Amino acid sequence: MEVLVNVLLLATVVAVGVMAGVYFTFSAFVMRSLDMIEKPAGMMAMQTINREILKSAFLPLFFLSSAACAVFVVIAILDLSEGGALPMLAGAMAYLGGMFLVTVLANVPLNDQLEATPAHGAEGEPMWRRYMQRWVAWNHVRTVSCFVATALLAAALAMRV
Repeated sequence: MEVLVNVLLLATVVAVGVMAGVYFTFSAFVMRSLDMIEKPAGMMAMQTINREILKSAFLPLFFLSSAACAVFVVIAILDLSEGGALPMLAGAMAYLGGMFLVTVLANVPLNDQLEATPAHGAEGEPMWRRYMQRWVAWNHVRTVSCFVATALLAAALAMRV
């Protein structure tokens, strides 16, 4: 069982690190770039990204990494004295709270609002302004949470092997 947990933990460290990179990319330059191009092209591009991401490898990675972290919460709670249990628990909670819940409760509803707004309509520009302000702030939370989770889960793995 220990080997299985360690293999799952290693795979999850990689997956969470990939997710950190995805969110970092949007925080570091994608969103600013979309905001700098001719209006409403940035908004239309983001609407397209939001539709396409649902058909990409992102979605399975999003759900599988979240499920793995939920498993790690249970494993850690069942034996807090086990080597690496505390960073495993902290990393999994950081990911589930700062990535999964933020995505479900903040970013996805904003994506849905953006999708429902015609980019060329009267509400397009105001919606894009609100979206940029709120979505990017929440994406920063996801980015930091993923980096923290990666470090903590990697520490847990190092303590277990």
